[in-house]
Parts: sequence; structure tokens; C-alpha cells
Amino acid sequence: MKAQLCVRIGPIEEGVMAYTSVPDPQLEPDKVLIKIKACGVCHSNLHMVEGDFKVFGVPSKLPIIPGHEITGVVEEVGKEVKDVHVGQRVGVQVLYESCRRCEYCLTGNEHLCESKRTTGETVDGGYAEYIAAPYDFIYALPDNIGFEEGAPLFCPGVTAYRAVRRAGVKMGQRVIVIGIGGVGHMSLQFAKLAGAETIAVDRSEGQLRLAEELGADKAILSGDVQEYISKKGKADVVMVHAPSQAAVDQAVELVKRGGVILMAVFGSTKIFFPLEYSVVSSVIGSRHDMNETLKIASMGKVRVRYTSYGLGELDDVFKKLKGGQIVGRAVLVP
Repeated sequence: MKAQLCVRIGPIEEGVMAYTSVPDPQLEPDKVLIKIKACGVCHSNLHMVEGDFKVFGVPSKLPIIPGHEITGVVEEVGKEVKDVHVGQRVGVQVLYESCRRCEYCLTGNEHLCESKRTTGETVDGGYAEYIAAPYDFIYALPDNIGFEEGAPLFCPGVTAYRAVRRAGVKMGQRVIVIGIGGVGHMSLQFAKLAGAETIAVDRSEGQLRLAEELGADKAILSGDVQEYISKKGKADVVMVHAPSQAAVDQAVELVKRGGVILMAVFGSTKIFFPLEYSVVSSVIGSRHDMNETLKIASMGKVRVRYTSYGLGELDDVFKKLKGGQIVGRAVLVP
């Protein structure tokens, strides 16, 4: 099959990705073979191939096929597979598999499992024509959601759903979302669904226009938000989706006393505590969270903003992503 293979770690401009032919995935008894129809391009994929996640042991092998927000069609099933059939429309999220036995798995928090495997980071992912995945960690894609539209639900969608739950967003609260990218534009919508007043903050006017299209009560450039808050009052919840120290520092300034700062970013950032507030982190989501995200999306309650590219265009997509030129989500189509 054709795939985008990360052959070494380094700046994307130095040719660390190779669009090449690789062996088809091997079908094991408990797995299904999926013909990939779409795979979203996460900013964390770019961080991984450029070496920002080496401290976390990611990627765990080289070469590796990145990509962890996948939709496709089941082409073949292993002999131990249950309740999955050939021709079924399905998706694969970041959580590729967990041990199924530890306290986290047994309490519905599989994404916290210390033995979990992650798609495109510890096992080959979705920048390819096929993937083999455990049958009990794939999800039925609702019939009214297209493959390209649906792919981002399997990372930014479930991540945003989990983050809004972790932040405890309630009706009538003021919620600021810093960074209206792939995850941020979904968090904005889930916070709105929870009944909050939503304020979008970003450095890009294009991202702020997207926020307005999605129903944000206010969309403000990063440099202007402090003036707005000084007039209107600080936020009950500030969600940080921009991977920068400046965004974290801004969150501390914007949250009210006793409020919540939700950290949904990777990397080395420091947070200071001049006053009393809660800091909560959130990462991907459980199988239950994933199914709830799909249910809400199938009801038309949230929308995914995406642009489709061919699988062979990944280098260009990564460069655009690095330069802040992607609005919403980029999706690769084999």
C-alpha cells in the first residue's frame, strides 16, 4: 500500500517524511482491516515528527506511519472479531488499544491506561491506504456523517468533548477558548452546547471568523482580549488550546478567582498561581467519550470545519500547519 512514512525526526523542511510503498497490515485474529477513506492531520503529528515529543518516548519506533483520526470501511475481519462486519463504516481514534484489565480500563478510563497504545505514535497510523485495528477499539461512523467530515471527530472532536466535561462547564458561565484550531473550534461548540457564553481568542483573524460562523458570542484578537475582559469581567473557565507559554500566561490573567483553567496542550509550559483557581488537564478521551461525541455530531449539534488534501500532499499540509495557514482541520484522502 501507499503510505506517508516518518523515516527520521527533524524539521519537516528537511524531508523527514517519505511517500512510499510499504507492506499491507497483517490481519490478526482480534483485528479488522480497514480501507482508509480519510485521516485528519493533527498539530501533534507535526510536533512528533519534528522531535518535540522525544521526551515522552514518542514516536516509540522509526520508521512509523503517523495519523490518528481515521475513518474508513471494514474490508476484512479476524476470526475472533465480534459485532463488526465487512462493509461497515468505522473510525479509529488516538486510543488504539489498552490493556482492558487495569483500574483505569475497568472504570471506563481506558485513555489513562499505563499500557495503552496510541495510533500513529506507538503503532502505525492513518496516513496510509489501510490500517488494522482491534475490533473493540473501533467505532461505528453514523450514516449521516461523511468520511472526511467525520475523521476530525476522532481526535479534536473527542478531545474537545472530554475537555469541556473536565472543565465542568455549566449553563450561564463565561468560557474563553484560547486557540481556535482543530481542537479549539470544537471546544467552542461543546461549551456553547453546555449553555455557556463563549469567547474565542486567537492571533488569526481567519480563525476568529470561523469562531463567529460556529456561534461564538464574541471573537477577539489575542492582543485585544484584556481590554474586553476589563470591561465585561473575567471568565469562569479558560480553555488553553494554543501550545505556547504566552497563551498560558494569558489564561492566568483572564480567569476569575475560583475559576478553572483547562490545559489541553502538549509541551513544556509553566503556570503561576498568584490567586486561587483550579488547573485541570485533559487528554483525548475514553471509548464512552468517543461514542458520545459521535452521537452529538450525528444530531447536527457540532460541525467540523475541514479542508481535504491528497495523501501525497502531506509535506505541503505540514508546512501550512506550521505556518498557521490551516483553518479548522486538514484531512488527507488516500
